[in-house]
Amino acid sequence: MTIKDLKDKNLLLFECLSGSKAYGLDTPQSDTDIKGIYYMPKEMFFGLKYIPQISNESNDEVYYEIGRFIELLIKNNPNIVEILATPEECILYKHPILDKLNIDMILSKLCKDTFGGYALTQIRKAKGLNKKILNPMPKTRKTVLDFCFITENYSSVKAKSWLTKNAISKADCGLSKIPNAKDLYALFYDAEKKLNYKGIANKEAANEVSVSSIPAGEQEIAYLFFNKDSYSSYCKEYNEYWDWVEKRNEDRYSLNKSHGKDYDTKNMMHTIRLLQVALEIVRDGELNVKRQNRDELLLIKRGELDYDEVLKMAEKLMLQIEQETTKSKLQEKPDARLIESILVEIRAELYAN
Repeated sequence: MTIKDLKDKNLLLFECLSGSKAYGLDTPQSDTDIKGIYYMPKEMFFGLKYIPQISNESNDEVYYEIGRFIELLIKNNPNIVEILATPEECILYKHPILDKLNIDMILSKLCKDTFGGYALTQIRKAKGLNKKILNPMPKTRKTVLDFCFITENYSSVKAKSWLTKNAISKADCGLSKIPNAKDLYALFYDAEKKLNYKGIANKEAANEVSVSSIPAGEQEIAYLFFNKDSYSSYCKEYNEYWDWVEKRNEDRYSLNKSHGKDYDTKNMMHTIRLLQVALEIVRDGELNVKRQNRDELLLIKRGELDYDEVLKMAEKLMLQIEQETTKSKLQEKPDARLIESILVEIRAELYAN
């Protein structure tokens, strides 16, 4: 089922502009994000074809089935709660049946952790991007041999350098595992190419060293250690980096690189926004999706503040949130039974019609 199917079959219950346009933080470069709520055709809901969420390929249009939407509402999921509090000017369509739900029955002290926890995730993302921006990884991937070392006296040397120094071809080497010694091998050399050794790693893309059948009586010429743990960590980091390169938003990447700050400024802008929203919820019992401090937030996005400055803002907000939560008049958590009963009413009415 696609988003077009939802509309063609009149299954839509709600649709709105979300993201920067709902927050009042959009710029000419901003994408248009849309979120919505739908219900399943009766036979699909009662059958085996329930679909909790539908999105487009770019994931900037996301629609939630009414049951999934309410399940996340009860958990005070920030993205979902914000949909219910969408500013009027950002609502594209609303079915009257959704008037049964209102933001007052949803907001609770859980928002301290859900909005605040999400903000902390953004802080980690913001700082984590620094490593990728400032430490790009070469496209040429290292091989197993780059993580192999030859023991020499009381030290070790890189296997590549040792092979070159001794004019030994890696293809003519054979390895035999040393028992009870993790990733340590005896290294044999077949200068006459008669013993069909497999080499140290028989393929450039190999993820393990190659073990050969060593004839009795052959004498090892050295001992080789394969730092497998380090190689595994490198492969993980390499794959994560080039996956990020493939998927990154080039405009956003260029912005973060050009302003010279060591963090993802857009993520940190949303960190501060989320914390400010959380503070307003626990202090005032209100959720204001559209922000009144656009200039301040866009200042952060443009990279005009150092990371430490923004981090201090975040820490101050988190402290205020903790303090306000202790005296907040909000409910501890939403009344799940009440909200579920409203879901039952909504479904009963929709399927009756």
